[in-house]
Amino acid sequence: MTNKEIDTRYTQERELSWLRFNERVLEEAKDESVPLFERLKFAAIFTSNLDEFFMIRVGSIYDMTLSKQTHVDSKSGLTPTEQLQAIFKTVPGLYKQKDKIVSQLEKRLRTCNICNLTPGELDGKERKQVERWFRDYVQPILSPMVVDSHHPFPHLPSNSLTIALTLRLGNTRCFGLVPIPKALPPYFQLEEQGLRYLLTEQVVLHFADQLFETYQVEEKCVISVTRNADISPEDEDYDVGEDFRAHMQKVLKKRARLAPVRLEIQGEASAELQQFLCQRLNLTAGQVFRSKSPLIMGYVYSLEGKLPEESAAALCYPPYTPQWPAGLVKGEKLIPQILRRDMLLFYPFHSMEPFLQLVREAANDPSVLSIKITIYRLASTAKLVEYLAAAAENGKDVTVLMELRARFDEQNNIAWAQRLEEAGCTILYGFEHYKVHSKICLITRREKGRIQYITQIGTGNYNEKTAKLYTDFCLMTASPAIGGDGAAFFQNMATSNLHGEYHQLLVAPHSLKNRILGLMDREIEKARQGQPARIFFKVNSVTDRELIDKLAEASQAGVPVTLNVRGICCLRPGVPGLTDRIRVFSIVGRYLEHPRIYAFGVGEGTRLYIGSADLMTRNTERRVEIACPVVDPDVRRQIRQYVELFCSDNVKARNMGPDGSYTPVPRQEGAPAVNAQAALMEQAVREARAVANAPAPQEKRGGFFHRLFHRESL
Repeated sequence: MTNKEIDTRYTQERELSWLRFNERVLEEAKDESVPLFERLKFAAIFTSNLDEFFMIRVGSIYDMTLSKQTHVDSKSGLTPTEQLQAIFKTVPGLYKQKDKIVSQLEKRLRTCNICNLTPGELDGKERKQVERWFRDYVQPILSPMVVDSHHPFPHLPSNSLTIALTLRLGNTRCFGLVPIPKALPPYFQLEEQGLRYLLTEQVVLHFADQLFETYQVEEKCVISVTRNADISPEDEDYDVGEDFRAHMQKVLKKRARLAPVRLEIQGEASAELQQFLCQRLNLTAGQVFRSKSPLIMGYVYSLEGKLPEESAAALCYPPYTPQWPAGLVKGEKLIPQILRRDMLLFYPFHSMEPFLQLVREAANDPSVLSIKITIYRLASTAKLVEYLAAAAENGKDVTVLMELRARFDEQNNIAWAQRLEEAGCTILYGFEHYKVHSKICLITRREKGRIQYITQIGTGNYNEKTAKLYTDFCLMTASPAIGGDGAAFFQNMATSNLHGEYHQLLVAPHSLKNRILGLMDREIEKARQGQPARIFFKVNSVTDRELIDKLAEASQAGVPVTLNVRGICCLRPGVPGLTDRIRVFSIVGRYLEHPRIYAFGVGEGTRLYIGSADLMTRNTERRVEIACPVVDPDVRRQIRQYVELFCSDNVKARNMGPDGSYTPVPRQEGAPAVNAQAALMEQAVREARAVANAPAPQEKRGGFFHRLFHRESL
């Protein structure tokens, strides 16, 4: 595709869109309505997000610059080199925002006796504590080194901390490095009351002079190198043709793995020291970023567990326990309940326990013949694995399609696969060029001589830890048609057939995208005939150029389009004559928004799906994904009410403008504040309480949204 063929009138560069999303995360760290310590956690999330962005996205684009073939981005018209320049120009402003916010938060936290101290602030007694800790526990495992003609520059691991120094010995100047081992804790806590601590890198920085006794230390600072993560182009959303992808495969085989893509410096570093580091790491000055705040902020999460009880109550979100859903009778067997009616769980407002209990029951149910499941990510401890293993040990046919290439979870998944195999499960490992990202579990029973299916379809992973942190749907249905498709799906996966035909499920890479395009065409045709039409998507990212162009076509045909996109959105809404009927909004709050909803139409005739795929080329064309129709009237009503609630959020939601920037959703005078996540927590608690207090059948009440704004009891 040449520059002339690329229409960028209503699209934007993917990476800049992602950086704007991460800026939204940083806004939560500024939000006075968010508890103080939670705001520090948002700053930590922003930091780790940026780390992964450089490892994965910047690393991917850097790989593309190595190619002699010219590639032009389909959304921005930029070459890979121009994309990198745009990123390097944007990121320093985000560092400045983060530095300012972290500084303000730490000052406020000091008033609560939660203090990130420097060695220079300590009194005599505290200094002795730190000196003793450094001498006895830290110094013995440090490996200080001088870099000169006799000592080569060492390999600095990605996202680890190192002290860099300029040294002088007589008239000779050289450089020193002190890598900080990951075996060390991230901070040292003082013995005094409250939570007073020093970051380990600041302690090592302070005592670094002692490590080079024969040298004069002229300057010292903390640095961190970010390296290109070892990824494959078919997984990343390069949005390039097959010929270019094949060419990239050859380039990647030749390049040195894990090349540095970023250098961060905290503290003062002369031009000479920076130049030395850039030269040895093969980086340009544009890839160097200065920070006054800590370079790695993962320590914040462990601090939370050390907060005094009264501090935690004042500075953190009130604890929330995921609730048992009102539609299921607790204490009764779940299989008969699901056979009677479909059930939707909405994590973390609802507990994952009903789904786990369903699998546990199936493992022990004499009528169950088989359990089949696709797994992408699991928690480090997983009840689900225990129940699947128990099912296999009980003689059930258990098939687990385990994706070993889930980024950063590869080792964890290999270990779980071995455990399941030892228990007698059949393990499948997917396909060479297609990650299996679908979330489906199929339970097959034989009762009174006939086959029954219970199918679970999810929008998120079977991860018991993230089910308390991410919002996700879990649909459990006994629909024979969906179960039949599920059985066909697993048979196709076992025979490496990516082109299977399905009646109910939309399955990528073969049919999902075409079906979505067809459903959008249906709404376009309705609008052109003057009939009511609507398109709604709730996803994490929108980058697929073909789908973006179809959404623009729908807008131009008069279809109202609403996109609730958590992160990247390469479509720019509100461009006159092109996308002016499209609203794009993002919600960033206490929980990470993760469900995928696709809805086409108005009223009862709406075609409604939930699934695992974002509107990204990698999901629609290079992964195995599943979207499932929602047909049960009660579940459809639930999801419709949720959508209405998301669209009405005027606290955490931000609208995207035609230039790609975000602004708060305006609140009309006198209108109630609507925080979707807070309302959903409150609703789940209220419904669970109502069931506990009044187990007898109750008179049917109004819908969720009606109750939200007509609460006579509150």
